Amino acid sequence: MELSWLSWLYEAVAHVIIWIHTGYSTILDPDSGLTWALTIITLTVCMRILIFPLFLKQMRSSRKMQELAPKVQELRKRYKNDKQRMNQEVMALYQGAGANPLGGCLPVVAQFPIFISMFTVLQNMANGHPKYGMTQELVDSARAAHIFGAPLPASFFMSEAQIVGFDATVVQTKVVLAIFVAISSLTTFLTVRQSVTRSMAQMPDNPMAQQQKILMYISPLFAFFSLNFPLGLILYWVTTNLWTLGQQHWFYSRNPMPQFDAKGNAIPAQTKPGLIAKLRKTTPEEQAPPPPPEPKIIRQQPSRQSRSKRTGSKKS
Repeated sequence: MELSWLSWLYEAVAHVIIWIHTGYSTILDPDSGLTWALTIITLTVCMRILIFPLFLKQMRSSRKMQELAPKVQELRKRYKNDKQRMNQEVMALYQGAGANPLGGCLPVVAQFPIFISMFTVLQNMANGHPKYGMTQELVDSARAAHIFGAPLPASFFMSEAQIVGFDATVVQTKVVLAIFVAISSLTTFLTVRQSVTRSMAQMPDNPMAQQQKILMYISPLFAFFSLNFPLGLILYWVTTNLWTLGQQHWFYSRNPMPQFDAKGNAIPAQTKPGLIAKLRKTTPEEQAPPPPPEPKIIRQQPSRQSRSKRTGSKKS
């Protein structure tokens, strides 16, 4: 089902696919699976770079909430018998610190229309429909492409006659699709586990901990719904999962969990050096010379005068 209000995004995704594929076709076979795989991967990376500022906003909001965790726990204990007052105090605390509990939804909300657009465009290509500015020649090129022997528009539950029509073997196609779905499921689990583990380590008394554990083990099951998707869309999903996994690791490694003092205030943590800083070792010649020692100041005490000199009398 196509959404008319997203038609502009369908056309944008289709034009980006055309540009990327044209660029790779200058050095690779335009009908090869490698060219189309690189086109989808590059498209995914471009989309993720586009929403990268939303990811940073999400993670910074999450970090603020982690820094406020001890104070939130204190409010929960203080108003445990008055949930309405507790929620009001917690929200007031978040607003005062500039933390947004819904900030983590921004990347998901931003990805949803992109995913729908990718699905719609690739589905039309798989069905042989040249829409959104695509030519019939480009659509036929995508339908003829194979990735590890599996047709790009093939799905796991596609009939044998359709798979054979793409000049591919049924068994090899289903095995490749099953492997890609398994990778999608695994990367989904690792991505959610990475986030949930950090959250639980920071807030062990979080009442939502059990729900987060359940989500961590249920989330990979959603990947199996992609058995109905064409291979090109599954490749997009695997790429975006790997990007998210690396992106979260990069942010967590540079922003360790906050530590707290006895009063529950966050202690500024030292940022870990990046990869370039680790690879670039300072040589003895590059090291700055130690500063010269400061001269020692010696105070001159006035000499003690004789009594006659102090009184101004002369000896007789």
